[in-house]
Amino acid sequence: MPHFIIEYTDNIEQQADLPGLFEKVHASLGASGVFPLGGIRSRGVRLDSWRMADGKHDYAFVHMTLKVGHGRDLDTRTQVAQALFEVITAHFAELQSQRLLALSFEMIELHPQLNFKQNNVHAFLQNQAG
Repeated sequence: MPHFIIEYTDNIEQQADLPGLFEKVHASLGASGVFPLGGIRSRGVRLDSWRMADGKHDYAFVHMTLKVGHGRDLDTRTQVAQALFEVITAHFAELQSQRLLALSFEMIELHPQLNFKQNNVHAFLQNQAG
């Protein structure tokens, strides 16, 4: 954990630069010292069927979710979320200055007993460093 999920309207796919955003998100989350690098994952979901507001203009939106494991206090989660939203708004600032674009972001803490994982990436990265 964490998992960063971005849902975006199909009319901004070319301008959104998701690989660039993912690189920034991973750098921000990794630098926070809160999450192990091996657990950070990002993915984008293009929305082909959607409607926004009155539907009369070339609207676009991006909704992002950061799912994190249970156990970090509210202050820590708040600091990470605020720092990440700054990264997100900076990434989309130019595109938002050129078109109608709504950005939203939420952090979700997963239930401690209903969250299951199996991951061998952590051990792999540790062996690479050693």
